[in-house]
Amino acid sequence: MDKVLYLAMSGARENMLAQQAHANNLANANTTGFKADLAQARAMQVFGEGHASRVYAQTERPATDTTHGTLIETGRKLDVALAGDGWLTVIKPDGTEGYTRGGKLQINAANQLVTGSGLPVMGNGGIPIVLPPFENIDISTNGIITLKPLGENAAELLVADQLKLVNPDPQTLFKGPDGLMTTGNEIPAALDANVRIRSGYIEASNVNAVSELTGIITSSRQFEMQIKMMKTAEENSEAAATILKIS
Repeated sequence: MDKVLYLAMSGARENMLAQQAHANNLANANTTGFKADLAQARAMQVFGEGHASRVYAQTERPATDTTHGTLIETGRKLDVALAGDGWLTVIKPDGTEGYTRGGKLQINAANQLVTGSGLPVMGNGGIPIVLPPFENIDISTNGIITLKPLGENAAELLVADQLKLVNPDPQTLFKGPDGLMTTGNEIPAALDANVRIRSGYIEASNVNAVSELTGIITSSRQFEMQIKMMKTAEENSEAAATILKIS
């Protein structure tokens, strides 16, 4: 059968992967701190017998759009947003570090500071942040958590912990299946004292819904074109087989 069938198949496969990326981005357009995924593929020339005229679509390592989303004021003291570059550090279920900009924090039943998805937030000491019962809480721009303990005098404040704020090289980061950013070398990122946060704000998703819808339509049309090429290859093969039978 004509090799064009395999060329069209590789193109259709990449269109399907692009559709998945666009659909996932669109589904997370309202997810706090979400970073859009980029569909990545490139043309790879096939070398072999005959002329080097065949070009396959080849998958590349998926990338993530790390541009900042819009800051939305909530007035809630446990809501934090990164002011500029940087990431919050959380502890994944396997015990390793993950990085997110989703700062809609809350307190769980064990008095741990966790993200909206329930992942413990890491403190400066490399362990989960556990807060005692409190009447009031304040998170400063450098991540230091100050509490007014429950039942204590207003003048007696407690410095409970500090958020581990990091800013690793973007070239070393990639997004895992859980939606968290991790370092490619699995080495924990170091605390960056220059990272700043804003309490009472959350960061919106950086997904552009119009762009994602356009991408879905474009990928759909390209997929249809690849299917037509497969159909043409099949028709050509059947015509060639008919001619051979006649001869």
